[in-house]
Amino acid sequence: MTERPTPPVFTRVLPLLTAAPEHPDLERGYLDLLGGRPEAPSGPIQSFWETGFGSTLYDHAQSIARRVAPGWYRLPPRARPPVGGRVLDIGCGPGNFTAVLGRQVGPAGLAVGLDVSGPMLARAARTQTSDNVGFIRADARELPFPDGTFDLVTSLAALQLIPAPEDVLAAACRALVPSGWLAVMVPTPHDGLLHVVSRLSGDRTGLAFFDADDLAEQLDAAGMRTVHTRRTGPVLWISAQRPA
Repeated sequence: MTERPTPPVFTRVLPLLTAAPEHPDLERGYLDLLGGRPEAPSGPIQSFWETGFGSTLYDHAQSIARRVAPGWYRLPPRARPPVGGRVLDIGCGPGNFTAVLGRQVGPAGLAVGLDVSGPMLARAARTQTSDNVGFIRADARELPFPDGTFDLVTSLAALQLIPAPEDVLAAACRALVPSGWLAVMVPTPHDGLLHVVSRLSGDRTGLAFFDADDLAEQLDAAGMRTVHTRRTGPVLWISAQRPA
């Protein structure tokens, strides 16, 4: 049987991996580095997003939110990716923002979306893959890239769903080139309905909430500098630069 040719974007991604598989699993349009192994969702909210219906609903909800409140999704100006640069989008979901990053870095650049959700990645691969935008199924706590690979690492509205988010932040910082930027957006509904529900239900929702001080301390512990924060409505943007 004739092997399918490797999509152009993965001829660029595979050499960047710490340990590239001998036979890459690209059957579903994304690179599966977890061997088809399902990852345990962090709670019922992530379990819902893992379903095909949930991934479709998430995609539509995100599209509406980007139109209604574009400021929530606007990268801090200092963290804009360079043309021709490499970008990693952690918790990429259906890949909309990864594709935006791909357009910003241009054809010579590379944007990689990373998630553990098969349904989300299947949707991303089907609708957003291009010659410079590709998607990987991997554990964000153990990024499959060596230190100093990316000019920018982003994570939008995903960190609150990932177990051990401090490990994700530390891994993201290591993946940056010297002087590279990290840009993270998380919900911060302090004293709002979601926060009250989360407190009443303990850890059963699988949601974590952050404030600027929490994230700044974690980034400082990871060796980052020039930490900036911006709160817009119920979301918090925090950006930090890796020392040169």
